[in-house]
Amino acid sequence: MTPTDASTEAGTDPAAGGADCADTLDLRLTDELVALLADGDGRAAVATDDLLDGVGGWEPATTDAGVFRLVPVRLERDLSLISRWMNDPAVAAFWELAGPEGVTESHLRSQIDGDGRSVPCLGVLEGKPMSYWEIYRADLDPLARHYPSRPHDTGIHLLIGGVTNRGRGLGTSLLRAVADLVLDHRPACARVVAEPDLRNTPSVSAFLSAGFRFSAEVDLPDKRAALMVRDRALRALL
Repeated sequence: MTPTDASTEAGTDPAAGGADCADTLDLRLTDELVALLADGDGRAAVATDDLLDGVGGWEPATTDAGVFRLVPVRLERDLSLISRWMNDPAVAAFWELAGPEGVTESHLRSQIDGDGRSVPCLGVLEGKPMSYWEIYRADLDPLARHYPSRPHDTGIHLLIGGVTNRGRGLGTSLLRAVADLVLDHRPACARVVAEPDLRNTPSVSAFLSAGFRFSAEVDLPDKRAALMVRDRALRALL
């Protein structure tokens, strides 16, 4: 199972919503940003897997908050920052990856060294890493045992790294942008799904505001989750 939650705005007051069926680094990247977006030979870093259609090569998205890009994680560059985020109590309550860096490293390495069905990424907004994402094949994940999955269903997990970025609608804006990136670059994918913990009402609310619909409650081994779905067919309506 991929992580315990798609935590977006943990620790904030949720907006009411219906349904039908350690802070980030305080700097602007220069040379480091170049390293984020390119390999040593200067070419764009593109995932070699076919299962998720090269997440690392997806172009940036323009959002209300600025230009946003998904950048696949590199342990030597990103482990310390992501581990620090995982030790934020508001994040740890749902991701359950608090502790020494080795805890986060093990979680990341299992994806990086895997078969490409899950790609861990930094979310870089206006040149600044400020969130952590996992883009994964939900139909190939243990999650598929708990709901009527369809081929190429694509899942997302999210956490916002810095306290100052939570509770102001940023999670909603980025969720919509990333769901659009998935649908734009994965033509075989008809649905983007997520399974936030039902207790994390700010996260559920953010998904609803981003055009996802509440599909069902599902009992997973480590939580009771809200199955959230964004349908390609309803993309222009929600």
